[in-house]
Amino acid sequence: MRKLAKPIDDVGEVFLACISGFRNHNLKSRLSSVKIDIVSAAVDFELAASSNTLHTLIPQNDINGIVTKQEMLDVYTNGMVSNSLGRKIYDKLLAGPVHGRCPLCGQGRVKTLDHHLPKSLYPALAVVPANLIPSCSDCNKAKLDAKPISAEYETIHPYFDDIESDLWLHARVIEESPTGIQFFVKIPENWNNVKSKRVKHHFKTFKLSSLYTSLAADEISGIRYYLTQLFSKTGYQGVKEHLSEEAISREKVYLNSWQTAMYKALTDSYWYCSGGFK
Repeated sequence: MRKLAKPIDDVGEVFLACISGFRNHNLKSRLSSVKIDIVSAAVDFELAASSNTLHTLIPQNDINGIVTKQEMLDVYTNGMVSNSLGRKIYDKLLAGPVHGRCPLCGQGRVKTLDHHLPKSLYPALAVVPANLIPSCSDCNKAKLDAKPISAEYETIHPYFDDIESDLWLHARVIEESPTGIQFFVKIPENWNNVKSKRVKHHFKTFKLSSLYTSLAADEISGIRYYLTQLFSKTGYQGVKEHLSEEAISREKVYLNSWQTAMYKALTDSYWYCSGGFK
């Protein structure tokens, strides 16, 4: 759930690049004739994405009765993913996230482009850059062809939504052996109802709680030996101070990372700092 800079590519030029390699003259002519419809759909999409009203956009079966849905799907598959000119745009979008991390979960390696609004329902948006989000395979599969039914059920869009400045990801320690960590969303007081529900919906849709819990289990296993040695020398206070420093260090990188939430929870756990990690 990390912010990305919105692509500035000209939508019309992107569309023409994607159909440049098509050899069927009739198809290419029909596609060229709907460029204005593609540009118009992109404008409507960006306005809706900026105002949390994507759910109001009406699904399409074709483009102005001239180009079929399947033909637009082929523009994406054959014209953007496979075609050399279109592929340059595809690869540029893939390279958007820092360190190649999926912005939808913040962890997975970017492998593909996810259509924020599914191309099967909105074929005019099949190759519109603002609708294409670099994502990992798991996040791409998690949402599939889901269409938001209301503003509250729109997942977070990295190009249009910024939730990085407020702390919303938290964790609690499960006092058991091995130590468990449970992640949850705690809504900041300054958020409105729609934003709050959207973040919770995103968190649930992409199964981030279970993902982060799994990652935290590996991290906790990896620090057990060091904490055991530290505890034998400095006791509770030494362990607590070390974990607090780790939390601060992670927070400086990303406020709402699972690492930040985990180390804060461990720092606040008297049980864990008193030897619960053993």
